[in-house]
Amino acid sequence: MKMKSQAICTGIKESSGTFEETKKAFSSTTFHLIVDVAENSAGRSIGSVSRPFKFGDATEFEKWAHLGKSWPVTGLLCDCEFDVVAGADNASKLTLVGIKPAPQQQARAAA
Repeated sequence: MKMKSQAICTGIKESSGTFEETKKAFSSTTFHLIVDVAENSAGRSIGSVSRPFKFGDATEFEKWAHLGKSWPVTGLLCDCEFDVVAGADNASKLTLVGIKPAPQQQARAAA
């Protein structure tokens, strides 16, 4: 099931190269998004944490690189699309399938 949401992105990391042992190439971009702390059977929770979500290959980073010098310390509000699937132990698994700066953030970056 697809779900749209806004999230604050605190950072983006590009990763690419080749594993030495297998000579297999890798390429990814990881977005660190602030999400609510999940409740669990061990107790209650308050607040949020930054969680990594992989999306696209290393070329995805280039779409965001122009924001490097103007990246806000508090993060960047983004429009996100997630795929939600059933996971183990009655939990849901979120997979990031789309992300872009929220319209008000795009206007600030252009100014």
